Amino acid sequence: MIISASRRTDIPAFYHEWFMNRIRAGFCKVPNPLNTKQVSTVSLRPEDVDAIVFWSKNPAPLLPYLNELDRRGFSYYFQFTLNNYPRALEPNIPSFSRRLEVFKELSKLIGPSRVVWRYDPIVISNITNLQFHREMFALIAEELRGATQRVMVSIVDFYRKTDRRLSQLEKEEGYTFDRNVVGDQNTSYLLKDLAGIAAKDNIEIFTCAEEKDYSQFGVPPGRCIDERIITKIRGQELKYKKDPYQRDSCLCMISKDIGINDTCMHGCQYCYATTNYEVAQRRFAEHDPTAPAIWGKVTEQVETEEEYGQMRLFHQG
Repeated sequence: MIISASRRTDIPAFYHEWFMNRIRAGFCKVPNPLNTKQVSTVSLRPEDVDAIVFWSKNPAPLLPYLNELDRRGFSYYFQFTLNNYPRALEPNIPSFSRRLEVFKELSKLIGPSRVVWRYDPIVISNITNLQFHREMFALIAEELRGATQRVMVSIVDFYRKTDRRLSQLEKEEGYTFDRNVVGDQNTSYLLKDLAGIAAKDNIEIFTCAEEKDYSQFGVPPGRCIDERIITKIRGQELKYKKDPYQRDSCLCMISKDIGINDTCMHGCQYCYATTNYEVAQRRFAEHDPTAPAIWGKVTEQVETEEEYGQMRLFHQG
């Protein structure tokens, strides 16, 4: 089983103490995002976990615990999101220079193949226009030369909650967002330019869960939870099984996410996992690092259909 920690919230940044407590306990509990009364128990014993994939904008708080994860026999790698957007889009994250330092420090600790750079989502606006992304991507790629081997890029999706927050920025901060960016040929040219920049710095580039195939522009579809990376880390082959609970365009290997939505404190305006930042603040305040779940009182195990399906698919073949 692969543990995703987590698409739903930044566990390394905000819930690292809870995570390590659950590692020591050997399990955690995860409410169903659609029905919090349904709770699954997820094993975190080394013998049950093929790998852990961390997703973070600021994994610095977790770094002191990596030696313990190593001693316990866990395989893991990081999806490290590193943009440099204006504060209005990313209000609560550390400075760009600090995040660059953390990225390089993490790479030195575990190796560049285990720190995947995420330049996503690409938000096109009058303030973050195409040239902004060319220049920023080039700056970061040069800084990360030798510190990573792969970058994942994606175009922002205007889900209802995302569009609502970005529309507010248009009213209050003078932004104008391009909502037809996927259908714009200029986006393809942008990705082609990013591919050239990445290649110059010896970084492979892939798209993340894009319905449009940009392979002809040098950016093929990729997968963030990638059994090939895990196979290299473990030295033991892992058979690919696409996660049926992700979008069709998502090619990720099947995994179990242990996060909870509406718990991240970064407050990024384009976030897909946070519907209400005030709810996230409340849940963060109520968080108990010694509890079995990141948030909420969960005392019983109810195996969800999703969990059963994931485990059944994972162990087939």
